Amino acid sequence: MDPLSLHHGAVDDSITLHVRGDLTDRELDLLHSAAFDQPPAGAPWRQRLADRSLTWVTARLDDRLVGFVNVVGDGGVHAILLDTCVAAAVRGRGVGRALVGAAADEARRAGCHWLHADYEPHLADFYEGACGLRPTDAGLLRLV
Repeated sequence: MDPLSLHHGAVDDSITLHVRGDLTDRELDLLHSAAFDQPPAGAPWRQRLADRSLTWVTARLDDRLVGFVNVVGDGGVHAILLDTCVAAAVRGRGVGRALVGAAADEARRAGCHWLHADYEPHLADFYEGACGLRPTDAGLLRLV
């Protein structure tokens, strides 16, 4: 897969984005664990992505996975961002914004009209300010 340029505002040419980029379960588990401050779950990421994702975007610095976002869809016009994460060492360099921008482009290319994201209040500046999402009211029910 040819890497994308970081035309979505990233400022570091050494980081490359890849739509449906190759990754291992372990490297994504470690990135996700660090980003969400939880122990590695040993999740079968590659199988989950293959089975349930509309697309995903990876960011790499050299050979190291430094960013990821997953996009799931409803089979119609709605897509949802999940698991946006950027390694602490490259935060503030536009990687997250570039990941979300590339994910939006891919969802649009897939025929989606809406891109949803749930996020905590402390991430509003990122999602709303840097990425252009507008706030909405939504509901959430904890199942476990």
